[in-house]
Amino acid sequence: MSSKEDLQILFMLRNKKTRDDGFRLLMNRYNKKIYWYIRRLVVLHEDAEDILQETFINVYRYADNFKGESSIYTWLYKIATNECIRHFNKSKKELQKVEITKIVVDNFKTSNSESEEAILMKFQSAILQLSEKQRIVFNMRYYENLSYKEMADILNSSENALKTNYHYATKKIKAYLKETE
Repeated sequence: MSSKEDLQILFMLRNKKTRDDGFRLLMNRYNKKIYWYIRRLVVLHEDAEDILQETFINVYRYADNFKGESSIYTWLYKIATNECIRHFNKSKKELQKVEITKIVVDNFKTSNSESEEAILMKFQSAILQLSEKQRIVFNMRYYENLSYKEMADILNSSENALKTNYHYATKKIKAYLKETE
């Protein structure tokens, strides 16, 4: 269900006279959330910035096509997810574990405690070992706290398939964390 603010933004986006203002409101409201969703999937800031930009370009370009069957929030996540998948397909080269560890270390050094940093690095490394689909599902559920229904709308998948993906992702993460203890 769309909020009153989202409905106002959508109205503004569909009106040529107020489209730019509506777009600015939309970016102010969702820019940070969508960025961090993307960032957790692709890890690198530069990639996340590029994908975020493509996401909002598509939102601006296709605002008239949004039917309102889902919330703007869900629509944004769907576009961002599709852009992430496009990015994954474009750079299909799988990172080796050594490269993953280096990326995680370089990008997650903001923690104050060495033990917190080590835990975060292990956790992020575990997530990066998942398949693309499982990584997307895990991030949507764990970090974004999306319901399975919202995820099904975004990913055009059944709720049961997503529950299965999430279950296997959590099992793989737990196994990876036990292996690296």
